[in-house]
Amino acid sequence: MTGFQLRPASRSDSRLLGDMVVEAANWDVARRRQRIAILEDPAHSRYIDGWRRPGDAGTIAVDDLGSAIGACWFRLFSADAPGYGYVAGGVPELILGVKPVWRAQGVGRALLRAAVACARDGGYARLSLSVARANHAVALYRSEGFVVVGDVGTRHTMVRTLR
Repeated sequence: MTGFQLRPASRSDSRLLGDMVVEAANWDVARRRQRIAILEDPAHSRYIDGWRRPGDAGTIAVDDLGSAIGACWFRLFSADAPGYGYVAGGVPELILGVKPVWRAQGVGRALLRAAVACARDGGYARLSLSVARANHAVALYRSEGFVVVGDVGTRHTMVRTLR
């Protein structure tokens, strides 16, 4: 593996974020689903539709050749159109996706820490997320201060206090 760098997500990164929604949804490499099926599902497309609304922010990881290998970003949702990890109005929901070959290489942790810092700097008091209980990323989130606040089906809803 080569190294990686982080950069802020820009308005032009919506396709790349779509790629990372697909990676996040396909966390179990043995049960990968088609890109089109994931992105046509409103439960997933809500994380990228209209990217760079007020309150949207994130970070992109790129390898030494400049190719995107991961992303972590957050968005605000409302109670009438919540995301998987919605906990309350004004609490952004975090999404993290990393290409499989780069998992367990520190990319996800670096992206997560950058998103947490960005949310804190943006004045948010908490961040939420949703993760399948069987996903190895649960350990990453716990190690970075996220705690389980509820379960919906096979998923944990986790929250990190930022202040």
